[in-house]
Amino acid sequence: MLTIENLHAEIEGKPILTGLNLRIRAGEIHAIMGPNGAGKSTLANILTGRPGYDVTSGSVQFQDQDLLALSAHERATAGIFLGFQYPVEIPGISNLHFLRTALNAQKVARGERELSGAAFIKLAREQADALSFDQEMLKRSVNVGFSGGEKKRNEMVQMGILAPALAILDETDSGLDIDALRAVGDGINRIQRAPNKAALLITHYQRLLDYVVPDFVHVLADGRIVRSGGAELALELEREGYSAILEEAA
Repeated sequence: MLTIENLHAEIEGKPILTGLNLRIRAGEIHAIMGPNGAGKSTLANILTGRPGYDVTSGSVQFQDQDLLALSAHERATAGIFLGFQYPVEIPGISNLHFLRTALNAQKVARGERELSGAAFIKLAREQADALSFDQEMLKRSVNVGFSGGEKKRNEMVQMGILAPALAILDETDSGLDIDALRAVGDGINRIQRAPNKAALLITHYQRLLDYVVPDFVHVLADGRIVRSGGAELALELEREGYSAILEEAA
């Protein structure tokens, strides 16, 4: 599904990614962990097309397309979703209006029929109920006045409605209490754990991986992946930190 080869990238001339390689197959969930400043969020932003990042060499293929040649909205249409560490607020735009517009824009771009108002409301209610998200909040402005946990649940509702092929979740567990963390974990499993989908979880902590058990865990340091393993690698990092792995990679 996603193949990254020897990716180098910089911001304002400062190298951030320095030869990153990663392959995610359909049906897999991968987690990336690493110290602050390693390049985790930079990777997420590059994959989703955020401006301000310069890819200096390397390639990214997504479902047989050159991902780096696509604009941000083309990447969304192709099936990539980004969950933000700090979801933005959009005053004056209701969740329902925002999501129906986004979903139908993607359907039109793919040559599919738009969803009617009634069909969309039914879909939105189903996704909200699955995450114990108050349906009244669907009528409110996007994330305005929401708690941290409500914003993250709202993102899971968005992901359920848009049904991406690849979800890239940047520190989705940040700021969540136990109940919200469990709800978000359940949402990721329900929406993305499927033979034709995949997910890339970027996290500092192992706790999210108690609820979403990854197929692979990668350690990102100094702009490249320095070790990969199974879910047990996250437990090792929780116990011992990054020092030993960083010394090996130096």
